[in-house]
Amino acid sequence: MGATPRYNARHFPDSIPMRLLASLALSLALAGCGPIVHRIDIQQGNLVAPETFAQLKVGMTKSEVRRLLGTPLVTDVFHAERWDYYFRNEKRGRLVEQNKFAVHFEKERMVRVEGGPTLSAAGGAPVK
Repeated sequence: MGATPRYNARHFPDSIPMRLLASLALSLALAGCGPIVHRIDIQQGNLVAPETFAQLKVGMTKSEVRRLLGTPLVTDVFHAERWDYYFRNEKRGRLVEQNKFAVHFEKERMVRVEGGPTLSAAGGAPVK
């Protein structure tokens, strides 16, 4: 009954360095769980300045419109006579600027434009 347990120092190192190592590993793992999220600036689509938009005239050909505004962001195969232009600019997760409009053609000539360049309120709206 008086037998003492065998302890081999090679298999069971001192508990203080192990606790220190475990605390350090836990601290490093939790450091990545902070509340700060980095949001990159995102710019999508064709930026069309209001001055450029004002140069659109009824009767322009498709090539003239393409030269003025650039290639449309979306060309719908079901509505080949409509070109959709879209621009969205986000900075730090806030919408800064958004332009959305469609150019309509009949017989290769522009007949009308729906929408136009719009600017969000100063400071931007939060993006979800």
